[in-house]
Amino acid sequence: MVSWIVRLILAGAGTVTGWFVATDSTSFQLVQFSIAALMIALVVFVLAFWPRQWSRRLNGMRKGSAP
Repeated sequence: MVSWIVRLILAGAGTVTGWFVATDSTSFQLVQFSIAALMIALVVFVLAFWPRQWSRRLNGMRKGSAP
């Protein structure tokens, strides 16, 4: 399960890195790791500061009631 998440993050980071750095460059893996670390930090930041009102609204929408 964790390996799937890591592979998805590295695939996304590899795609973004490929836009800016040539894949045969010697620094490709370093840049890919840096972008993957930034993506992980962004996900942690969003989860840490997720407003409670958004969760309440999303839970209310699933039940079919209007907020």
